[in-house]
Amino acid sequence: MARDFRFSFNVFGIPSRKALQERCRRAESAGFHAVFAPDHLGGPAPFPVLQAAADVTEHLRVGTLVLNAPFWNPALLAREAASLDILSDGRLELGLGAGHMKREFDVAGIPWEPFGARARRLEETITELRRFFTADLAALPGGHSPVPVQRTGFDGSGPPLIVGGTGDRVLSVAARHADIIGVAGVYQVPGEPPGTFRLGTAAEADERVRFVRELAGERADDIEWHVLVQMVVPTDDRRAAAEDLVARFGGEMTVDEALETPFLLIGTPAQMAEQLRASRERYGFSYVTVHDPYYEAFEPVVELMRD
Repeated sequence: MARDFRFSFNVFGIPSRKALQERCRRAESAGFHAVFAPDHLGGPAPFPVLQAAADVTEHLRVGTLVLNAPFWNPALLAREAASLDILSDGRLELGLGAGHMKREFDVAGIPWEPFGARARRLEETITELRRFFTADLAALPGGHSPVPVQRTGFDGSGPPLIVGGTGDRVLSVAARHADIIGVAGVYQVPGEPPGTFRLGTAAEADERVRFVRELAGERADDIEWHVLVQMVVPTDDRRAAAEDLVARFGGEMTVDEALETPFLLIGTPAQMAEQLRASRERYGFSYVTVHDPYYEAFEPVVELMRD
């Protein structure tokens, strides 16, 4: 049986506290299920953003999509996550990734390691968080370390865990540990500087989902499958809009590929809703996130599908 849809958006910036909180109230009213904060230097710090969102909503879940694991000390991250889970009344979803923007590491003075080392760091962080979410921090002097409200992720010790990516190593970590798995919509262009991406195709999404499901084994049907939509394009002429996008992308994919990929939504609200239903049937994607600039374009789709 197909999972119910969940809809969400991420936050790129905070023009003001009032603007952020008004957006979150509006999203909750429109039928969105979650708001996410990414973890990039040059953007706002994720945990204060999510706390501000939780403070003015009742049911909207808050999450990270995704934290850059090499940026975080696991003990300090466990404290941040547990505190937010408590202060949001158990609404946190903790997303973790291996990091992919070399320039951010350089600016922060954090060594840039090969991808295999970053993937190992990601898995080690998950293991350490599982341990710290139990009794380890509470055993320190003072004994008042926060403990998460939720006990659904991290083998029953913490909040739901999201892991996403495109590469074999990160998706292998996701298959072993994650409650929610995101198949990323962009791929590193070989031979180009880290952070130079192209859009993924439907065929690549097929292959990546199949890869993770095989690794997850019996867990596969319990996993919630997530898709990050890269663009939402309202139009009455899907093909003409796709032709324009392909021209802007520099011919990296064909028009038919742009119309088929699950990482773009093109059309009227009703057509986008049909795309999402088809994507859930084909890949299992039921948890849908759009980038903040496309919130306005996506809201009518959520309202159409909320029942």
